[in-house]
Amino acid sequence: MDNHNISVGLDIGTTKIVAMIGRKNEYGKVEILGVGKSKSMGVHRGVVNNITQTIQSIQQAVQEAEAAASEKIEDVTVGIAGQHIRSLQHSDYITRANSDMVIDESDIDRLINQVHKLVMLPGEEIIHVLPQEFKIDGQAEIKEPIGMYGGRLEANFHVVVGQVSSIRNIGRCVKSSGLELEGITLEPLASANAVLSQEEKEAGVALIDIGGGTTDLAVFKDGIIRHTAVIPFGGNVITEDIKEGCSIIEKQAELLKIKFGSAWPGENKDNEIVSIPGLRGREPKEITLKNLSKIIHARVVEIIEQVYVEIKNYGHEEQKKKLIAGIVLTGGGSQLKHLKQLVEYITGMDTRIGYPNEHLAGDSDDDIASPLFATAVGLVMDGLKRQDRKKAEAFEEEIFNAAELEQSAELEQEVIVEQTVKERRSFLDKLTERVKEFLDNAE
Repeated sequence: MDNHNISVGLDIGTTKIVAMIGRKNEYGKVEILGVGKSKSMGVHRGVVNNITQTIQSIQQAVQEAEAAASEKIEDVTVGIAGQHIRSLQHSDYITRANSDMVIDESDIDRLINQVHKLVMLPGEEIIHVLPQEFKIDGQAEIKEPIGMYGGRLEANFHVVVGQVSSIRNIGRCVKSSGLELEGITLEPLASANAVLSQEEKEAGVALIDIGGGTTDLAVFKDGIIRHTAVIPFGGNVITEDIKEGCSIIEKQAELLKIKFGSAWPGENKDNEIVSIPGLRGREPKEITLKNLSKIIHARVVEIIEQVYVEIKNYGHEEQKKKLIAGIVLTGGGSQLKHLKQLVEYITGMDTRIGYPNEHLAGDSDDDIASPLFATAVGLVMDGLKRQDRKKAEAFEEEIFNAAELEQSAELEQEVIVEQTVKERRSFLDKLTERVKEFLDNAE
């Protein structure tokens, strides 16, 4: 396949695994060529717990996507989430040897690398170091310190931490499925790219991605990610509660939730009843919709309250940290009836359901523009961005080499080009390389 124009997102979830193939059209929108979906076996709360079953599920989803798009998949951008992800705030500083020189990329790199040396719990690794704002010689609230003078460079960081083994296990599953790992992305960030507009990120917004096994939260303000959290509950615990509460099998509980489920018990009248066929000739069961929504309501309230605690931890009640754009719900769990109203009632914040259709080409299938595929669309976009960056770097290197060949006297020009080539790579690119290296050596 012509890898230069096509990107593949692989969303390894607790309920489903999605492989999505996409490319950019002439208007810069993402055109989805094919989607493959398989039931996720071997993943629990976002963490792989059975390698063989996960590999089979990945291969099934990939084959389906290849057949739909008539393309061969080789490289994929994978999302990581799961209950092992946590985040913390950290401040650090460096003292510059020469304050007469302006601050450049290398100073910021030095500061970020210093944060990477933080001592973590055994088995944990820093996945993302996201600078929030900088301080130069005590002058606060600087967003872009490059080009300024100063002796002491200080910054607040949002640090995302995860378990090394979980990340490597995902790498192993991808490699054993016959695919190359092109990139790793944090799933809440991928979903945010797919469903949030830049204006929302500037104004302040909390994205809640309700998946099968986990609920991911990402808080943005002033265009910068400020807080992330993964809550180890999702749609599956609601299904589990229905199964236990109504004494029915899981498949029936899932269908009941999707077809008749509501997060607001007041909506259903007492006489509304659903009849469920009994097992092996047993009598059918009758369940009132009011009872069903009471079971759902109790669990959904618990999930939302946990998310709200995380939003409070960010400090949204402070005037400066106010989330003007409120809450955006996405993921499969966001399709539950009356969930938007319940979230508004509990948090008192404006809420909308996030669809990934803003970045998709106009003729995209309605199914793809569902909140269910928000993460997969975000991963495809991430892969396309990474390709654009590589193309730009390759192009700049060509210019640089051509300039060297000519050995022209315009040395200044060469220096400028060289600096551009050394554009700072995101730490996730480095992490991807480290996972690849580890897997190669493990063999």
